[in-house]
Amino acid sequence: MSRSTRPARTPLKDRIPGGPDGRRLLLIGFIDKCGTGLWATAMALYFTYVTGLGLAEVGLLVALSGAAGIAGAPLGGRLADRFPLVHVLIGTQLLRAAALLALLTTDAYVLLVVYSAIGALPDRATNVLTKLYAARIAGPDRARYQAINRTTSNFGWTLGGLGAAAALAVGTTTAYQLLLAGNVLSYLLMAALTLRCAEPPAPARTVATGTPATDGPPAPAPRRSNPWRDRAFLGFTAGDAVFFLHDSILQVGLPLWIVHATDAPAGLAPLLLVVNSVLVVLFQVPLSRFGATPASARRLYRPLAALFATGTSAVCVSGLGGPATAVTALVVAAVALTFAEMLHTLASWELSVALAPDDAQGAYLGVHGLAQSTQRFGGPLLITGLVSAGPYAWPVLGAVLVATTVAQRALIGRRLPESSLSVAKVTVSEH
Repeated sequence: MSRSTRPARTPLKDRIPGGPDGRRLLLIGFIDKCGTGLWATAMALYFTYVTGLGLAEVGLLVALSGAAGIAGAPLGGRLADRFPLVHVLIGTQLLRAAALLALLTTDAYVLLVVYSAIGALPDRATNVLTKLYAARIAGPDRARYQAINRTTSNFGWTLGGLGAAAALAVGTTTAYQLLLAGNVLSYLLMAALTLRCAEPPAPARTVATGTPATDGPPAPAPRRSNPWRDRAFLGFTAGDAVFFLHDSILQVGLPLWIVHATDAPAGLAPLLLVVNSVLVVLFQVPLSRFGATPASARRLYRPLAALFATGTSAVCVSGLGGPATAVTALVVAAVALTFAEMLHTLASWELSVALAPDDAQGAYLGVHGLAQSTQRFGGPLLITGLVSAGPYAWPVLGAVLVATTVAQRALIGRRLPESSLSVAKVTVSEH
């Protein structure tokens, strides 16, 4: 094909779903992860060296704030159903900034716990609110949008981590305080950018067609859907909480396992996290086409089961051989679990949105946010116990994960006909 007849390539900005607001939201997510990367990697050291807390005090503080943060996801979803989404999102960003900035004002342990817990609430709520905003502006391209978002977020986290490493090399109180202040500034910048975002269109609600009745009292308004009464959706959320253990396995389990149970060098641990980030950047977007519809997202549970089985079995093998066997098996485990993470992210994103009724989308996604929040709180404790249980505990975990994929696939199969758009509907925009 000659140069003159070759079709013009679509500009990058036009390949991002959601238009200008979609691109702006990606920038907001990138800034968020840059700021989080600055602070999260230094948080424990800040509480240790700047505020003078002991190891047990730091652990309790992190656990208590994590427990408080569990309520943030459903609370954020409820607020999004009652108030303009952009306003709620700005409020959470400002509250995150205020709570984090308050840490600079005290060394008192009780206040540090209170401020950390207050900050955890909007932090978890923000995840749900940004997901809800992205789903509304990206529409049927939401799977691709989420994949692009995860890619840019990984870049942001990496840059933030590098900045934190440079500051930690200095090791002064001022350096730690600057890392905290940098995260505060990221929240303020996010709020300023969110102010420029348009309120996304509210989901449409279905209305019955036909001739309206002319006699008799008006029909009562339908009851708003309630995720807490939806046993199928609660089961889906519980299954997702199990799948999110891949985060704790990769970030907590493998580093501890390498040090305490294998002959692999300790330096392999950060390299495996690099492998994880690189694979996500390379493959998350291309894989998004396999989870673009509820039906295709459901089909991802079969390869997901195989990847979980492979990853956990490889971790087991790494503890049974010498250095070469350990390194090889751990690399296989990291690769398998990273692809499991990517496939699960696609399925979780698409199905949680598809299963949420239009009249309570925020509430449903808020309840679904409990899956990740709960795992962040309980996952590290579970995986730490697994490490101490020995190599044969890993295949048991693998069996649980595989069984959960089977149950989740069956649950979605029963629920999909109710959530599909195969039947023509009349919709009315809600304002």
